Amino acid sequence: MRRLFTLVLALLLTACQKSASEGGSGGALRVGMELTYPPFEMQDAAGNPDGVGVKLAEALGKDLGRPVKIVPMEFTGLIPALKSGSVDVVISSMTATDERRQSIDFSEPYAFTGLAMLVGKNSDIQSIDDLKKPGRKLAVKASTTGESWATAHLPDAKRTAFTEETACVQEVAQGRADAFLYDQLSIYRYQKNNAATTRALLKPFVEESWAVGIAKGNDALKGRVNAFIETFRKDGGFARLGDQYLADEKQFLESQGVPFILR
Repeated sequence: MRRLFTLVLALLLTACQKSASEGGSGGALRVGMELTYPPFEMQDAAGNPDGVGVKLAEALGKDLGRPVKIVPMEFTGLIPALKSGSVDVVISSMTATDERRQSIDFSEPYAFTGLAMLVGKNSDIQSIDDLKKPGRKLAVKASTTGESWATAHLPDAKRTAFTEETACVQEVAQGRADAFLYDQLSIYRYQKNNAATTRALLKPFVEESWAVGIAKGNDALKGRVNAFIETFRKDGGFARLGDQYLADEKQFLESQGVPFILR
């Protein structure tokens, strides 16, 4: 009898683990996220997770039939957490790059953006080529595509990496850095908040896409996430999130003939 009970218990545990790995019911969907990137991933006035990424995670959890648990951490810790199994997915405005694909898998893109520049108000910089001049100083956020691109394409520039993008903005605003390389929408927002000291070059010099990070080999969950993204897009979910969190940015970019990030 004890052997039978042990066998049944083992089968039940295996079934639960299989269900969880495939994205079905099986406990909370643990979503790794850095909550310092408004309006995509942030905290509301009460300290609760909020933003485009949070709403996307909640919609994904509902589609999978699993409650969502947001696991906040620094951006640099997201991929290690996914690889170790501490989180099930990463939804944190993460660019799907070939380098990152060596260690994790990605869903189909859910957002489309590119790298832009924040420069000083009176700077002579007009394009990315101007950063190739001798003596240029760059501010980059650690472990981002801005840092990777600068390392690969601007080897002669002096780079200083920070863990928070606000520190990068201050480097430019106070004249200690010539440029901050970051995603288009963030550059737009930071320039708007520092209009007296900075200028935005919003035409992307590199196009990027954001996707959901998934552990390598978890093809069942990847398939479920991709199906969700396709349906969510067709049902107007991304358009609604854009209207809710990025109305001003959407209007401005479209007025400049630049496609909106959520589409």
